[in-house]
Amino acid sequence: MKIRIRGNSVRLRLTKPEVENFCETGEFSETTRFNSQIFTYKIVSREDIDCLKADFVDNTIVIFIPRQEALNWDQDERVGFKNEFILNDGTLLNLLVEKDFVCLDKRDEDESDNYPNPLLAKK
Repeated sequence: MKIRIRGNSVRLRLTKPEVENFCETGEFSETTRFNSQIFTYKIVSREDIDCLKADFVDNTIVIFIPRQEALNWDQDERVGFKNEFILNDGTLLNLLVEKDFVCLDKRDEDESDNYPNPLLAKK
């Protein structure tokens, strides 16, 4: 799972096996180790919400996805989920969770677990 953070925007991209794991278990996480701490980011499905929400607790970014939205995500054509989540102080936090597609340009990165890019299929 990849994370991109810029300002008040958090974007997660998941490979095909990661999406499958999430749909099966209801959560998926990734960690990055540093000398002094471990940074974690994760997605969790929840029954009690109707849109994407997020929090930051114990050095962990958690994005919550409504359980009904997450059902069968691994088997359908939906790319992902997004929401402008309003924080307690009234500012917006843009959230995006999506399937990771093979890039259009060649990269020195293993993309064998990524979803086929629909634009490449048209060529």
